[in-house]
Amino acid sequence: MSVGNPDISVLSPIAARWRWIIAAATAAVIVIGGVAALQPDLDNPADLRRVYSGPSGNWPTPWIDSSVAYIELAAPDLPTRPKPNSQTGKRRTLGERLFNDPILSASGHVACQSCHNRRLGWGDGLPRSFGHARTEGRRNAPALFAAARRDPLFWDGRARTLEQQALFPLADPTEMANHDLGDVADRLQNTLEYPALFADAYGFETISLERIADAIATFQRYLDVPSQFDRFLQGQHHALSDAEIRGLHLFRTKARCVNCHFGPDLSDGEFHNLGLAYFGRKYQDLGRYEVTGNSNDAGKFLTPSLRHISRTAPYMHNGLFPSLRGIINLYIAGGARQGDLSEFSPALERNAKTPSPHLKPLTLTPAEIREIEAFLRAL
Repeated sequence: MSVGNPDISVLSPIAARWRWIIAAATAAVIVIGGVAALQPDLDNPADLRRVYSGPSGNWPTPWIDSSVAYIELAAPDLPTRPKPNSQTGKRRTLGERLFNDPILSASGHVACQSCHNRRLGWGDGLPRSFGHARTEGRRNAPALFAAARRDPLFWDGRARTLEQQALFPLADPTEMANHDLGDVADRLQNTLEYPALFADAYGFETISLERIADAIATFQRYLDVPSQFDRFLQGQHHALSDAEIRGLHLFRTKARCVNCHFGPDLSDGEFHNLGLAYFGRKYQDLGRYEVTGNSNDAGKFLTPSLRHISRTAPYMHNGLFPSLRGIINLYIAGGARQGDLSEFSPALERNAKTPSPHLKPLTLTPAEIREIEAFLRAL
């Protein structure tokens, strides 16, 4: 045996083992490196865009409380406007005419569109609406974009259907002020044009409250339109800027917005207390409590849809927030605080002054606040 040539039969098992160890380690490095390469860097705009341009099931986990029945953000299935000569089309057209006609009010001066103007995001641009004899109401006029898919309706949830909703303003003394709703149908019946319009839409010249409400509700079912965010969700992935996508990510995570604003209509359909009941003060409004009489509902209001929110200022049930930035600041603070409580405070006061547990103080940078606002404007 040559001294210069070691015995291969002796070294081969050792060499083989080392070769296996080296190969395994190399493979592990490659796998780990590959996995790391596949993991998106959510601080990188390109990676974030790639993630949110993909299926929503692969989006980052939303930051939500355990009690939240979360539904992922999605574009709503908007109905196609009916053909004008179809039965539904005729009812929609009649509903639009009624919506714009002040004949529905006792004074003949107030129409539905007085508080829900299409040029003002189906609101009126005022903190609180003015109605009969220029009387100021207590609440901000809700936008109607998503009304067709809402149940319940109104800030306090007193209506369950669009048809019910359509009748409430007719009788409200601060809105259309009809003491007897039967008078509304009689006024329409005594015009030259409305009996024929109702006959064309419903097959009968006889005008009833039920048909009035149905026509207005039919009109309202076709008010929503696609948004910039809808187009992004439907595959037009350049519809959102990098800042807006960053805002979307913050909306779902660090800013905790999706605890109440989720699903196609960006609302959980529930009632929450944001600390804005102003118990015992000028703007006192106890919200849902005024419908249910349950003290646990004091200060709670229906979560509004955020669809087209940039067009529907001012905000909240009392219209006290003129800008989106003010709303964001409210949530950064964890909601409003309405004064001190003691162990002797009655249940109604205690509940009215206790904000929702979903509200928690947030730490957001100025850049993050701008990005959230940018995303809200795309909704």
